[in-house]
Amino acid sequence: MTDIGKLILRVALGVLILLHGIAKLRGGIDFITQTVTAAGLPAFAAYGVYVGEGVAPLLVITGWYARIGAAVIAVNMLFAFVLVHHGELLALGQSGGWALELQGMFLAAALAVALIGPGRYSLNGR
Repeated sequence: MTDIGKLILRVALGVLILLHGIAKLRGGIDFITQTVTAAGLPAFAAYGVYVGEGVAPLLVITGWYARIGAAVIAVNMLFAFVLVHHGELLALGQSGGWALELQGMFLAAALAVALIGPGRYSLNGR
C-alpha cells in the first residue's frame, strides 16, 4: 500500500503542477519575466518556470528521476513564494485558512516525494 500511496502523491502533484506549466505554454511567461527582472534577476531566468512546471512534473508523474523532479518543483515553489507571493506569507485567506495553502501543499508534497522517492510503480521502480 505504501507504493500505491507514493503513486497517488506523485501523480497528484505532477498533474496539478503540469497544468500550471501548460497554462504558461499557452499564455506565455511575460508576467514571470517582469517579476524576475523586477527582482534584479536576468530575464532568461523566467524560462526556468518551464523546467519547474513542465519538465519536472513529467519526471514526477512517470517516476523517472522523480526525486530530482520533485526537488526542482520545490525550488520552483520557493521562487514563487519569494517573487510572487511574498506579501501573503503571513496572510489568512477568505475561508480563514492560510492564503498560500495551495502553494504550501505543493511545496510540502514536492519535498515529500523528493525525500521518500517514487516507489515501485514508477519507471525507476524496484
